[in-house]
Amino acid sequence: PAVPHQAAAAPHQPAAPLPQAAAPLPQPTAPQQPAAPVAAGPGGGQTSWAQQVHRLAGTGEGEPPVAPWKPPVEDVFQAAARRQAAARPAGLGKRLAARLIDTVVLGAVTAVAAVPLGLKAVDHVNGKIDEAKLSGETVTVWLLDGTTSAYLGIVLAVLLLFGVVYEALPTAKWGRTLGKKLLGLEVRDIEAHEPPAFGAALRRWLVYSVPGLLAVGLVGVVWCLFDRPWHQCWHDKAANTFVAG
Repeated sequence: PAVPHQAAAAPHQPAAPLPQAAAPLPQPTAPQQPAAPVAAGPGGGQTSWAQQVHRLAGTGEGEPPVAPWKPPVEDVFQAAARRQAAARPAGLGKRLAARLIDTVVLGAVTAVAAVPLGLKAVDHVNGKIDEAKLSGETVTVWLLDGTTSAYLGIVLAVLLLFGVVYEALPTAKWGRTLGKKLLGLEVRDIEAHEPPAFGAALRRWLVYSVPGLLAVGLVGVVWCLFDRPWHQCWHDKAANTFVAG
């Protein structure tokens, strides 16, 4: 503070001490917050772009954090149902290749039982022919008798039973056999678009195999070339199924 002007002291008199002005007490001041940056230009007075970004990111004090946006995740069950519903009949070339693979597997397993029994049947028939020659009479030799019929029945039983294990069971459980799995094919019910039940899969195999042994099954297999729209063979029609690819 400024000191007031004093008059000159009289000679030979000491000057009176000046009163000291009391120093002002320091006042507590609140901490100053940094001023928010203000955008320049005609939009003055608004917060800057950087501050708006920080606020949106949840960095502002007292503001809840902003959850990041995530794209909606598709339900796996609905996606699988849509894929099943969108299945279409497989190409005839793939179906033929898959059937050839399955036929080779069935034939190989059946041959394990058919070859030894076939050799026994041949020896049995040759023995009957030799006996007829030694008799010196005209004798009718039947190739199919009780012995050869039993051998043939065993071979057919092996073929049909192994076909149930190889064809019907995998078709009912997974909708495909080994050949269809290698070619990316599946057997599905026409209405539910799911693997058929075991009864339908068994009926499908029997309608394919039994007429096939009588050489009539070839017509049922070729039937898929003209069938529309599912390209069903006779065994597919019997089981109400189609081959999807």
